[in-house]
Amino acid sequence: MITISAHNLSRNFGAHTAVREINLKLKRGEVLGFLGPNGAGKTTTMRMLTGNLAPSSGSVEICGVDLLDNPRDAKTHIGYLPETPPLYQELTVNEYLRFAAKLHRVSAINLLSVLDEVKLHCGLKDVGKYLIGSLSKGYRQRVGIAQAIIHNPDVVILDEPTVGLDPNQVREILSLIRELGAKHSVILSTHILPVVESVCNQIQIMHQGQLVFNDTLFGLKQKEINLEEMFAQLTLNNQTLGNP
Repeated sequence: MITISAHNLSRNFGAHTAVREINLKLKRGEVLGFLGPNGAGKTTTMRMLTGNLAPSSGSVEICGVDLLDNPRDAKTHIGYLPETPPLYQELTVNEYLRFAAKLHRVSAINLLSVLDEVKLHCGLKDVGKYLIGSLSKGYRQRVGIAQAIIHNPDVVILDEPTVGLDPNQVREILSLIRELGAKHSVILSTHILPVVESVCNQIQIMHQGQLVFNDTLFGLKQKEINLEEMFAQLTLNNQTLGNP
């Protein structure tokens, strides 16, 4: 089942084209590593894929629902962690996740069981009564991911979820992303190549607003292509490889 499909997705800001004709398709159980240097257009693309920014042209379907024509229905299938998690520092973890669940229209009858399940899944079981502002950045990222998956979405979109984390925290977040990839479609935006190699099975690279590479991690290994060297070549020379 194709959970997310984008066709010729573009975004202009005045005379500047930030994203030009991006295409992608993702199925359940696939984890897409969305790579690119700073300013490549990754965050703009993610905002369009989640319905937080209207495209200048192109289309997005989430589980067969057109995101532009039926945004409310389409967004029920999406969980989103932006680069800056939308957390309220003065709330406890329990209070915040209860608030997020209500926003995502989790039914009152299922609320407690959903909260328990997502806290267990994200390693938050013992910090439910803690103020979010008192948590380490690693735990705050876990809370951010928890709010993104609390309604059990088909598509989980994570924008730079490991930025600013220490190596142990990165390892914990990547383990959680692997678990998510088993049941959901995951798009992971990052510029950290080892993160992609660790958890992703598909890779797309953006540069200057355009898609310059599209392949699977298996395909890279079959072709004996080094991801780091290829990334440097593509983002410095703006050539196109793979199957965009």
